[in-house]
Formats: sequence, C-alpha cells, structure tokens
Amino acid sequence: MPGDTRKQAARRLAIARGHLDSIRRALEDPDVYCLDVLQQLKAVQGALNGAATVVLRGHLQVHVTTAAARGDAADLVDELMDVLAAR
Repeated sequence: MPGDTRKQAARRLAIARGHLDSIRRALEDPDVYCLDVLQQLKAVQGALNGAATVVLRGHLQVHVTTAAARGDAADLVDELMDVLAAR
C-alpha cells in the first residue's frame, strides 16, 4: 500500500476514533439527546467508509491496474469481490 494511502486512511481512522470517543463521553451523560448520538454514529460510519474508499482506491491503483500484465486479473477480481461481499 502506498505511503500516502496509509496516511490518508490513518487520518480518517483518527477522525472516526475521535467521534467514537465523543459518543462514549456523551453516553455517560444521562441527559444526552438520542439524535445527537445517532448523528455522531453516522459521522463514524462516514469516516470508516472514507478510510475504506482510500484503501480501495490504493489497491486498485497499485494492484488491479497491473494485474492484466501479470496474468492474475481474474484472481484479483475474485479476491476483491469476496472482500466487498463480506460487508
């Protein structure tokens, strides 16, 4: 995985962690509004999806674009489909 891809994914995961920490603190407050918690949960999901998109783009750029030349395109497509289906 390219270094810039790692950095971008790590940044998005740090954002997700920040949102998660905020949710945990909010849940300690008996007066927390449910929709505020749901909004933060959506933010976590967005950050995780963003990280997944960055990693997928890196994978496509580094591995899939050169798969035909290596002769393993079908294997890489199958592998990617398996991972995406697990969602």
